[in-house]
Amino acid sequence: MILTLPWNQFSEEEFTYAIAKCNNSSAPGPDKLSWRYLKYILKDKLCLENIIKIANMCIKVGYWPTHFKSLTTIIIPKPNKAMYNIPKSSRPIVLLNTLGKLIEKVIDNRLQFHVISNNFIYQSQLGGLKYKFTTDAGIALIHFICIGWIKNLSTSTLTSDIVQFFPLLNHHLLTLILRKAGFDSHIVNFFSSYLINRKTQYF
Repeated sequence: MILTLPWNQFSEEEFTYAIAKCNNSSAPGPDKLSWRYLKYILKDKLCLENIIKIANMCIKVGYWPTHFKSLTTIIIPKPNKAMYNIPKSSRPIVLLNTLGKLIEKVIDNRLQFHVISNNFIYQSQLGGLKYKFTTDAGIALIHFICIGWIKNLSTSTLTSDIVQFFPLLNHHLLTLILRKAGFDSHIVNFFSSYLINRKTQYF
């Protein structure tokens, strides 16, 4: 997979790699386009080239189209709940437009490659990274415990669950982090546009 191109020059390999890992049985978003059909469409070289042009232009002008910001949220009741009039009794599933989701996957691959190759991610960061698994977290924890034993120390752990992280994300802080990570203004502007004016329809 080619990852050394400029950010506004995505490759065919990046898109074919990203879509190959998508599950055909996943529910489509508001555009009603399933992964199975999108895979079929991308077999046409002209269609693939046009989708790549869309992704390239999004980065070049620093803009995420409104069409991709329209989401569908499906409310699924959790089993064996006495009452369903409180939020915790249900599980919301957010469905994105499939084409936008594909472009997001390609951008995600680029983003992780950039920050990891430039040592911007701390070595103990495991969550949200590709090729990092629960096993890795267990091994890291065991390592810290064993180091403590050597020093005749006892080890305890504190875990926390950050609720509603994405809606509470400080957008200004994120742009500062992106600049510090070495991204140019096009990328910063793109993510600034990506985060705002998103809307969802509930079912």
